[in-house]
Amino acid sequence: MIVVTGATGNIGRPLTQVLAEAGEQVTAVSRHAAAAPAGGRHVVADLAEPAGLDQALAGAKALFLLLSGDLHAVGANPADIVGRAAAAGVRRIVLLSSLGVATRPFGTTRIAMRALEDVVRESGLDWAVLRPGGFASNALWWAESVRSRQVVAAPFGDTGVPIVDPADIAEVAAACLLDERHLGEVYELTGPEVISPREQAEVLAAALGTPVHFRELTRAEAKAGMALSMPAELADDTLDILSSPTPAELRVSPDVHRVLGRAPRSFADWAARNVAAFR
Repeated sequence: MIVVTGATGNIGRPLTQVLAEAGEQVTAVSRHAAAAPAGGRHVVADLAEPAGLDQALAGAKALFLLLSGDLHAVGANPADIVGRAAAAGVRRIVLLSSLGVATRPFGTTRIAMRALEDVVRESGLDWAVLRPGGFASNALWWAESVRSRQVVAAPFGDTGVPIVDPADIAEVAAACLLDERHLGEVYELTGPEVISPREQAEVLAAALGTPVHFRELTRAEAKAGMALSMPAELADDTLDILSSPTPAELRVSPDVHRVLGRAPRSFADWAARNVAAFR
């Protein structure tokens, strides 16, 4: 049995599917009720209350750990989850971390995530760590404004990073959960090219076959919107990267290709698969 946290999200959904197709039994964990994956089960649990995970972890051999937004906040203690997993007999953990742990190690949320990486390494369990950059699926923040006004509104319109398709993260996670060759590895996951918000708007317009206009937000406007779904500290750390990416944050990593044997998907690939959300 493999436990997948964040199972209804942009990474968890494709990950549970890949694992089920590989013949694995999956326990999908999320805060809200959802359909069970093929051949598996669904458990409602809040990662902020690790004791609620005990039912999901019973009998599991591996855990994919994706932190919910509140577990990135100051004062959270996600290390409890690792301890409960070890106590339950879990033998392998794949942790979804962040590229910022390496590129901006002194940000508040990055310090906390690096500490969790260290807990995983020192847990005595087999482990792998995934450090993605920005997600292509963050474009879903624009879905309502594109549907209603044909507008993409974002800060730093001409500053890009090599955003990664969550489906690629899911496939790499599955490989790490299933293949011992990836144990003890830290993979940095990016897309195949640097792309700016303005260029993403152009890609969405091409996928839709209709014009999409770009409106640049101030940093304060962007933070106000992001703070509705994530801690303010995480919003600030994210905006620091989006405004002034370092050379390391602009680098296209080879790790998706190393693990999967193919190039990472482009933003155009992601947009084509998800265009219905913008119609």
